[in-house]
Amino acid sequence: MARYRFGEGEYRYFTEPFPEAVTGLKQALYPKLLPIARAWWARLGRSAPWPDSLDSWLEMCHAAGQRRPTPILLKYGEGDWNALHRDLYGELVFPLQVVINLSNPGVDHTGGEFLLYEQRPRAQSRATATLIPHGHGLVFTTRDCPVQSARGWSAAPVRHGVSVIRSGQRFTLGLVFHDAA
Repeated sequence: MARYRFGEGEYRYFTEPFPEAVTGLKQALYPKLLPIARAWWARLGRSAPWPDSLDSWLEMCHAAGQRRPTPILLKYGEGDWNALHRDLYGELVFPLQVVINLSNPGVDHTGGEFLLYEQRPRAQSRATATLIPHGHGLVFTTRDCPVQSARGWSAAPVRHGVSVIRSGQRFTLGLVFHDAA
């Protein structure tokens, strides 16, 4: 991560064929997240390009030149962190993704809160820090989320990252539902 100035830590993208658990999680989560994604895009006046199946969506990504798989395993040790960023790997983007904590906060590591930073329209930005329990997942936005104001709906850019690990090691699985260019 350091050589790209993304923070400190290690990450590895999975290659196909994925472990059964990764494939199963992506296939199970996509249809649950799809109605939310479509509702968000409708609020923002955008047409939702996502078909009913993850396989069809990934075929669309591949046809657009986005062929690199995006499931990722992240490892952080003492002093490591992840810079605020968005996971945008090409023109076709699914607006939601999931991070699953594989470590036990307070036992395996201290620090390492999952960070969300929302740039709110015509207002101060808002940050949220969350310790994800072991084995739990957190759904968050890939790029932006709809926010309502007196002027209607608009897209608020959101970045995510990880706070500094104070001790121990933290492992997470990241599931992005679009492939990369």
